[in-house]
Amino acid sequence: MGVSQRLAGRWPRGWPVQPFREPLWAKQEPTYQDCPPALIEAAGKRAAARPSGNWFVVAASRSVRADRPFGVTVGGRELVAWRGPDGEPRIGPGACPHLGAPLADARLDGGALVCRWHGLRLDGERRGTWSPVPAHDDGVLVWARLDRLGGEPPTDRPVVPARPAGPIRLDAVATLAGTCEPEDIVANRLDPWHGAWFHPYSFSRLRVLEAPDGLDVPDGEDRFLVEVTFRLAGRWGVPVLAEFTCPEPRTVVMRIVEGEGVGSVVETHATPLGPGPDGRPRTAVIEATIAASGRPGFAVAAKLAPVIRPLVRHTAARLWRDDLAYAERRYALRSR
Repeated sequence: MGVSQRLAGRWPRGWPVQPFREPLWAKQEPTYQDCPPALIEAAGKRAAARPSGNWFVVAASRSVRADRPFGVTVGGRELVAWRGPDGEPRIGPGACPHLGAPLADARLDGGALVCRWHGLRLDGERRGTWSPVPAHDDGVLVWARLDRLGGEPPTDRPVVPARPAGPIRLDAVATLAGTCEPEDIVANRLDPWHGAWFHPYSFSRLRVLEAPDGLDVPDGEDRFLVEVTFRLAGRWGVPVLAEFTCPEPRTVVMRIVEGEGVGSVVETHATPLGPGPDGRPRTAVIEATIAASGRPGFAVAAKLAPVIRPLVRHTAARLWRDDLAYAERRYALRSR
């Protein structure tokens, strides 16, 4: 018996990091029979039927600042976001109402945008044809309400998923974009079966325990329940039980329900950007990781958040570079 096997036999089962055994990649148990396309399609339709109130995630809260504007395009509409004197986000059209200058290049003075072309000042109130849109900061992400794009009855606030409670938590937001539509991003996340096959560097020993089918599923039962080990290094990882749910059409939430970090979530938000130069749709993946733990060491880690956030963003970006290829391929096949 090797040293690693002897160590594994004596390893305390209550520790969050555990040794594990796994077959070679090609010798894993195939999962294609467990995830018929109709099952994933039905899950996407159930998500699409939920109300969004016309709210779209535009950026991480940290990206919307009081010292410089943040430019973004959502649904083909150019927007600019910044913070007013009260610290609350302001969002409005990204073109100056005078001669169309890009307000993402404006300067901020006293909580107001000052256009660099001719000095027109915009404080977030309506001015001529320039009219702001409702904005909401949930503490991690900033949302914009775009009623014409959403086409639904508007709501005062977006559907923000339940997040870890308590003062000590760590959050990080990663943003990428691909050639696809939001439904392709959602479909990717509603296919947990691909995890250990497509991302063997991150996931191992993955089993889907619950997968509802059909369109008539009660909200309380509309989840994918997954047993998975998050790989750390070699054959060491963190085993957890996680659920995947869709609180609104463009959001998929993975929540840890058992194991280390119970209550921690990864929110995947799909925001349509509009057509690219080739006329095909572009969609942004804005993924927020919000972690919490009752272990004493987590409070120390939370204090090191500025150092840890780039590492979390790097890990999320690596996964989504693969998953965007998946979503883009799905869109390419679907749009032929």
